[in-house]
Amino acid sequence: MAKVKTDKGEVEIPDGSALKSACKSLGIVFGCEQGMCGTCSVRVEEGIENLEEKNEKEAFMALAGNYRLMCQSRIKSGEIKIRQNSR
Repeated sequence: MAKVKTDKGEVEIPDGSALKSACKSLGIVFGCEQGMCGTCSVRVEEGIENLEEKNEKEAFMALAGNYRLMCQSRIKSGEIKIRQNSR
């Protein structure tokens, strides 16, 4: 099992899972959910190596470094700790 953590709590999910549902349950805000608006952008504070590579939508958004879209990301295994960007 993989684990997603924020300052509000943590959720376990199966290895290889998309992160959208887990992040919604942790209070991450979503907009379009299609990788086009950037609302669900987060900074991965720990465990970036446990995520699959950025997909084409994340690349198009030109997300730098440890920033990812939670509507597009999948966890391979292990744990990640995330923080949503301030808007």
